[in-house]
Amino acid sequence: MKEFGNSSDIYKVLTEAISEGIVVVNDKQQIVATNPSLDKLFGYKEGELTGKTLEVLIPKDYHPNHQGHFKSFMAKSSARQMGHGRDLYGLKKDGSRFPVEVGLNPFEVDGQRYVMALLIDITVRKEQELEIRELNNELETKIALRTEELSKSVDKLEKEVERRKEAENKMKEALRKERELSDLKTKFLSLVSHEFKTPLSGIFTSATLAGKYTLEEQQEKREKHIKTIQNKVKYLNNILDDFLSIERLESGKVNYKFSKFPISKVVNEVIYGANMLLKEGQVINYPEGIDSIVIEFDEKILELTLTNLINNAIKYSSENTNVDIMVAKEDNHLHIEIRDEGMGIPREEQKYIFNRYFRAENALLNQGTGIGLNIVKNHLENLGGTITFTSEENKGSTFKVTIPTGTNS
Repeated sequence: MKEFGNSSDIYKVLTEAISEGIVVVNDKQQIVATNPSLDKLFGYKEGELTGKTLEVLIPKDYHPNHQGHFKSFMAKSSARQMGHGRDLYGLKKDGSRFPVEVGLNPFEVDGQRYVMALLIDITVRKEQELEIRELNNELETKIALRTEELSKSVDKLEKEVERRKEAENKMKEALRKERELSDLKTKFLSLVSHEFKTPLSGIFTSATLAGKYTLEEQQEKREKHIKTIQNKVKYLNNILDDFLSIERLESGKVNYKFSKFPISKVVNEVIYGANMLLKEGQVINYPEGIDSIVIEFDEKILELTLTNLINNAIKYSSENTNVDIMVAKEDNHLHIEIRDEGMGIPREEQKYIFNRYFRAENALLNQGTGIGLNIVKNHLENLGGTITFTSEENKGSTFKVTIPTGTNS
């Protein structure tokens, strides 16, 4: 910035570093100093404006009024914003004009009076204000038309207002859920890393040990490690199947296959598989009176649902506990309840239980990805069914599934 009077080096550094345009004029409106930001803003080279009158930066149609405003300002001589309530414009060297915001600050140096003006290019702000005004005008026009249309029906207008409030509330709720989902995904990434690392480590260890048991009398130990490898691989395969199920659900590529089958067939198969997971003293109580119940539904989805719920009941319950299965048919719907005596779900976390990737704090030490219940719920809802639950921490949980049977058998 070109210096004038006895300006200090500190003043020079500050004015050259500031992003706003700065122009200093004397009481005759002659430009005595500018900073690089102002030169660039108006399209001038450094020092080119020094000695020119301030009007070189003001459009000609503003010159007459400007003289009066400047004299008035010098008479009052106090810092203030220029052109309050009016639109101000600057004139570039190439003749183009642009909207500006100006702050004026009078001061004296060596008995000489000066005015320092800080200028900001507000082109973007003005464009945004214009857009907002146009949008407001458009909205006001629509409101006027709507008001005219609904002038004879106050009830309809009230419903419209209520609908908009409801939409706003839904938007807020969606944003809240999005934030919650983001937090859950972060937790899930850490969880999945553990879920894959642990079985892979077990597979590697068992494979290494199995290779060392080459003698015939060591066959039993070798088969034990092979069985461990098979179980770990099956667990990893189940996790991958869950991920594939999520992808198919999100892409809408799920093809459901309906068929008629006895409910006892699915229950028997699921319980047979679940028996392999039972802890010492755990018992699965078979449902009564289901041999005659035949339904029309997607057999694989029902098997997936029951497997998930019964395996969870076993996993989250301790030794010497019961898992009760109850089945009841009512009209064209089948009700299935899975009741356990396990750790239960903390009350404050129950609202998240069907969220993808969620796992309750008291269950983090158990294997699991937090995907199963979300997949089950989505499949059931796609097929017209529902899943609900009640739970009390340290006492157990009851999950209830209701599905349309498609038959009166």
